[in-house]
Amino acid sequence: MPDTNTRWDVFCTVVDNFGDIGVTWRLARQLVAEHSVQVRLWVDDLRAFERLCPEIDNQLAQQWQQGVEVRHWPADWPAVDAADVVIAAFACQLPAPYMDAMAAREPPLWLNLDYLSAEDWVVGCHGLPSVKYRNVQKYFFFPGFRQGTGGLLRERGLLERRRQFQQSAQVQREFLQGLGIERAPDSLLISLFAYENAGLASWLDCLARDSTPSHMLVPEGRILGDVARWLGVEELAAGEVHVRDGLTVQVLPFVRQDQYDLLLWSCDFNAVRGEDSFVRAQWAGRPLLWHIYRQDEDIHLDKLEAFLALYTKGLSPPASEAISGLWRAWNDGAAMTDGWQATRKYAPELQQHAEAWCLEQALQDDLAAALVQFYVNWI
Repeated sequence: MPDTNTRWDVFCTVVDNFGDIGVTWRLARQLVAEHSVQVRLWVDDLRAFERLCPEIDNQLAQQWQQGVEVRHWPADWPAVDAADVVIAAFACQLPAPYMDAMAAREPPLWLNLDYLSAEDWVVGCHGLPSVKYRNVQKYFFFPGFRQGTGGLLRERGLLERRRQFQQSAQVQREFLQGLGIERAPDSLLISLFAYENAGLASWLDCLARDSTPSHMLVPEGRILGDVARWLGVEELAAGEVHVRDGLTVQVLPFVRQDQYDLLLWSCDFNAVRGEDSFVRAQWAGRPLLWHIYRQDEDIHLDKLEAFLALYTKGLSPPASEAISGLWRAWNDGAAMTDGWQATRKYAPELQQHAEAWCLEQALQDDLAAALVQFYVNWI
């Protein structure tokens, strides 16, 4: 274990509203809570951060939240000493004066915490040296789903808390009631957190026509405009409930991370986006649908296929084809009807597989522990 006086700086530029800050905020808290190190989290957009942590005062340059020193990353960089471990999240460029400060001290461990990917090459690149700035060497650090990567963010005891929550119908009901949710009788409970998607209307049509009623919970976010268009209303606000045939659509306020975990645990099926919610949906042990962040030249589709190839191992060919077809249609913005109907046909197998996948991933060290161990080995 590192000395409790070890200082870590985590740098985050907010690129897509909540994904990058979601990961770094979760990581910073876990490093403090479970590994007793000192963490400064540098964030360039405190307004986005405030949605995840309402206690944040976005006017303050320095504050403490849950044991983490939160610093605003200003355009005019203040004179600060470099930490013992420096994490540049998602290849963000560190301020030039800070890099000079790194070079002026005994060289710190400098890590580029990269985006999550299931692609084969990640294992070979994880932990390799990257660029050098004067006497300071940077290393690649890749989260991942395979042995030989940095693993996934997972707090201590998370799966046991999830198991206890899912075993208690009363606890789930009380949580949902706290968000104003009265589950439609005998309904399939679905959460939807996604980017704009042209395929949504066909999915909602399918759910509305289905003989099994569905109750879709939609936290405030970018997909609300598409939902509103399908409902034929100008806009939607938190608290609204709309019913069309067999489908109930309910808009939720944007919830903080711990509540979002409970929401995922409560649902039968979770549609998620980006990276942080994608990982949390896997820890929920429920079938899921991932809306991957679109990248230039469609290179995100390579990441999608790499994950599907890994995730669907152990499924029967028809179940694998069903869930893969659904994911591809969703990420192409295509019609969802055939993929959804096939997925529902194999729902019991997909549910069992989601739980098995979750437990398999939990056999690896979590990301925070892997980072700490990398530092211990480095020193």
